[in-house]
Amino acid sequence: MESSPAKSPPPTATPVTADVENPKPAGTSYGVSGILNRWRREDWLKRGSLASRGLGFLFSLLAFIIMASNSHGNGKNFDEYEEYRYVLAIAILSTLYTGGQSLRQFHEFSTGRESFSRRSMALLDFFGDQICAYLLISAASSAVPVTNKMRENSDNIFTDSSASAISMEFFAFFALALSALISGYKLSNQSYI
Repeated sequence: MESSPAKSPPPTATPVTADVENPKPAGTSYGVSGILNRWRREDWLKRGSLASRGLGFLFSLLAFIIMASNSHGNGKNFDEYEEYRYVLAIAILSTLYTGGQSLRQFHEFSTGRESFSRRSMALLDFFGDQICAYLLISAASSAVPVTNKMRENSDNIFTDSSASAISMEFFAFFALALSALISGYKLSNQSYI
């Protein structure tokens, strides 16, 4: 007598609980809560960008005022030194750029309407912040050796004013570097549809 093999139940399909090939990262959500979280994040990015540009404007304006008023006679005038003229020129450019960007962002934030297309403003923000931050750090670092050399001979109001204008440019650089990081993040997360 032949023994019949034991009958096994027919195979059943296992229910698919998740997409194995394209798993959803932890912490992301879709639907209403995801949209609300994205809106909150974009709002904080706009506020952070406005605050960092506002600080950049303040520090650039202070560097401009301090260096422009740094004239004390007898070889103690800022315009007699090329490095200090460079500090003043970049402080003026930075003040104009950050002031214009701050006004534009404040207008957009208060009215809720964008002045220009989002894509073109993201590019302008990113490259403008990068260029302005580079110019600020370049001007400040070019004037530091001259100021240190002068301070070795004598420490007076001229060198103190020069050092404070240079410090304000360094602070403006840090504010614009933060703004450049924010605008780079906004540029990288932009949809191109």
